Order: sequence, then structure tokens, then C-alpha cells
Amino acid sequence: MFGIPGKQAVTITDKAAAQIAKLMDKDGHQGLRIGVKKGGCAGMEYTMDYVTEVDPLDEVVEQDGARVMIAPMAQMFLFGTEIDYEVSLLESGFKFRNPNVVDACGCGESIKFDETIKAS
Repeated sequence: MFGIPGKQAVTITDKAAAQIAKLMDKDGHQGLRIGVKKGGCAGMEYTMDYVTEVDPLDEVVEQDGARVMIAPMAQMFLFGTEIDYEVSLLESGFKFRNPNVVDACGCGESIKFDETIKAS
């Protein structure tokens, strides 16, 4: 929808692709839908949901058995984002490296986008 021909809307690291594919296989999901919603101290938060069917309006990115769907209203905010999966001594989880983010809260759960990006 907001893509550049020949360029995926988001990129997925090998670690994230492996984790997404593992989760898809475990429960028979069709993929992982990512989006954004209002909330948190910085104004916006990422959302992640397992899906059982692909919405035809979603932007679909597939890599190494992993399928990520981007919700239509989130596409402009997530374009260019790298999705990674990190494991540390204290936590493990998906991490988003998003070039559209201009600020984030101290805990990292909430983000703020460049105000020139507007949802239609």
C-alpha cells in the first residue's frame, strides 16, 4: 500500500523469522499481524497479534517460513522497520528498529513518530 516497488515494507532478521515461524507452527497460526495504537507515555505503542486468516488489506511480508502482516493503518508508520528477536538474561522478545520513531519512553514500551506522518 505504501511500499516502494521491489522493497519490502519491513525487514525481518533471521532470529525473528525463526521465532515467528516457530510460533506459527506451534499453534497453526497464519502469521503475526503488527500494528500501532495510541497509548503509553510517548503516545503510541506497537501491537502484535497472531492471526488465523490474512486480511486482504494487510501488507504481507514472508521470509524463511515466517509471515508478518502489517495492518493497513500502521503501514505508513512501520515502513522501513527492522523486526528482530533478542534474548538476554532478563528478557526475550521482539524488537523494532523503526526509522520513523523520533522519541521513546524510558521503559521502551511506548514510542512517538515524526509528526509529519499522518494517518489517513
